[in-house]
Amino acid sequence: AGRHIVCNALAVLLAVKLAGEDIHKAAKALATQEAIIGRGKREYLDIGERKNPVTLIDESYNANPASMAAALNVLAMHSPTGKGRRVAVLGDMLELGKSSNKLHKELAESIRAAKIDRVWLAGKEILPLADDLSKKEFAGYFENAKAMEEALVNDLLPGDVVMFKASLGIKFGPLVEAVKKQLAGN
Repeated sequence: AGRHIVCNALAVLLAVKLAGEDIHKAAKALATQEAIIGRGKREYLDIGERKNPVTLIDESYNANPASMAAALNVLAMHSPTGKGRRVAVLGDMLELGKSSNKLHKELAESIRAAKIDRVWLAGKEILPLADDLSKKEFAGYFENAKAMEEALVNDLLPGDVVMFKASLGIKFGPLVEAVKKQLAGN
């Protein structure tokens, strides 16, 4: 899912064509590709309503302003089921220097465009974004991913679509695994 993935796939097909190789074979190979852990992998977890699983989108490997906007667009493409919501779990985009506050705050625009219902935040750099979220959008803030785990799990509803996105140093990978483990135990 995602326009950025489509653009990359088209670039691959163009390169195959320019190299004089079999574009149909390349297209078939691309069709079998699946997202991997930390790079868009989706999982569906039944937490009591089989018709309304929680969808987890794991974009936890890394983050920068462009990839964060792309991930929010992917979240917008997913429709919650039942009483579910679009939930963004966002952490710091590291190494942005003096532009960090500004670039984190600018995420509010992408969040609204993607019609995100709930936003969870973790990390010191992303905190300025909280000021630009409405009370309805803002779900909570924690200094680190581990501290967020219990509150996030307790907030999730059947049918929610939850996307995790942060720089690798924020350790959202272990958060995704912990949330999956806790939801599987429910």
